[in-house]
Amino acid sequence: MTSVKVRPGEPIDKALRALKKKIDKEGILKAAKAHRFYDKPSVKSRAKAKAALKYKKIKSFGSKY
Repeated sequence: MTSVKVRPGEPIDKALRALKKKIDKEGILKAAKAHRFYDKPSVKSRAKAKAALKYKKIKSFGSKY
């Protein structure tokens, strides 16, 4: 479980910002959104292949310059 210690006199906004940053870094929201709905295995593999192709395009483009 992610937690942030709030020091005495520290504004709540600063603590919330730190909590959001921690949650993003750990990937908790991304995982929760991914498990929100059931994806069929065929849909998962298609999305994975699409992401790999996108990654490959970006990597090959970066090596040219």
